[in-house]
Amino acid sequence: MYQPFNIGSNFRITPPDTPGGEDGRIDLVMQRGAFGSGEHETTESCLEILEYLPEISDAHVLDLGSGTGILAIAALKLNAAHSVCVDIEPSAVETARVNFQLNALEDQVTHITGTLDVVTENGFDLIMANIYGDILLELVDTLTARLKPGGTLLLSGILWEFNFDVRQAYEKRGCEVIRNRILEEFSTILMRKK
Repeated sequence: MYQPFNIGSNFRITPPDTPGGEDGRIDLVMQRGAFGSGEHETTESCLEILEYLPEISDAHVLDLGSGTGILAIAALKLNAAHSVCVDIEPSAVETARVNFQLNALEDQVTHITGTLDVVTENGFDLIMANIYGDILLELVDTLTARLKPGGTLLLSGILWEFNFDVRQAYEKRGCEVIRNRILEEFSTILMRKK
């Protein structure tokens, strides 16, 4: 078991069977897993950006490489309407299922084991992908096509050396950079489709 810890201004990562705090923070109840409970700098960075996205309310969200599901859970707790979580690892998808149940959000999610090709839906308001930069470059056409005009793209897991290439590739597909955040090893890019 781990101790609860805060991320950003609004979130607290809380182990199962631990009562939530009384300070108004949003509890993200997470089973400890190999796929990120919030300790990694890219997850933390995404959560810190998510809490200030006004367009998240009622959003239809895609979380690609969802791991534990922490980003999608956070989006739903910020009043997003529904999330599609996709991961190639069956064990990650199982962990995410448990975490959604722990947060009483299992009715607002579709879990998919596989790649982006398996997703049948389009027109997402928010797409989050905390995956490696080289994969983001491979997926640039597919991801931007699935994002509706005016939609938001939150990309992370990008090592410094891929940051420029990723930004340039997505800008060429009609996205503009809202925020480019350089972390210790990685970077997070927030973009909007024009």
